[in-house]
Amino acid sequence: MRIKIVAGNWKMNKTFQDAEELLNEIAEGIQDIELHNTEVVVCPPSPYLELANDFADENHFFVAAQNISDKDSGAYTGEISAMMLNSMGINLTLIGHSERRKYFSESDEFLKNKVDAALRNDVVPIFCCGEVLSEREAGHHFDVVRKQLDETIFLLPSEAFATVIVAYEPVWAIGTGVNATPQQAQEMHSAIRSWIGEKYGPAIAADTKILYGGSCNAKNAAELFSQPDVDGGLIGGASLNSAEFLEIIRIAAGQ
Repeated sequence: MRIKIVAGNWKMNKTFQDAEELLNEIAEGIQDIELHNTEVVVCPPSPYLELANDFADENHFFVAAQNISDKDSGAYTGEISAMMLNSMGINLTLIGHSERRKYFSESDEFLKNKVDAALRNDVVPIFCCGEVLSEREAGHHFDVVRKQLDETIFLLPSEAFATVIVAYEPVWAIGTGVNATPQQAQEMHSAIRSWIGEKYGPAIAADTKILYGGSCNAKNAAELFSQPDVDGGLIGGASLNSAEFLEIIRIAAGQ
């Protein structure tokens, strides 16, 4: 049975003081939740990774970076490597978020290099994929997502792929308040799992965790998470409010 994952992506939000307060509220609130087959991940801005990891060490959640370099070290001012994360005891990172693709022109080839960098440093990629509104309206959404996977994580050998977490994010539903319907989410998640099965076999397909990321909140989480191929969520704006984030965690844990 696959576990549920609730991952909160803070994006570029919160001052240090705000971050500390939010982490403390999450740490306190999570103590009252029985995390049945559920894992919680917090993805803060990079300056707060060590702070978040200090909280995580004493509580029941994990920390992920929002981004990494494709290099391990060197003269790359401002970059953060997977090697650095590993040395801090942080073993998760987002890769390929739609905002990185859109605003920083990150190509599939570049993202594949980031995936390789993460894996060689024992950092698990939470690999994001998804289509924009025009692609969905044109009926190309399956082709777009399949191509994103074919040119990145589907190039991995089976043993490496088996460690990857996939996050489907319909770009037209991120930060817009318009989420995919549970049926639309399930349709794409089912397709992704089917493609994984074609590439890596039914056992790996059955074990791969596929998260939904697109305006998931406390109001729609229960219906989204009840879909057979939706294994939790990559939560954006709702993760900036401790009460709502904790409620989503409770839903995932079946409480």
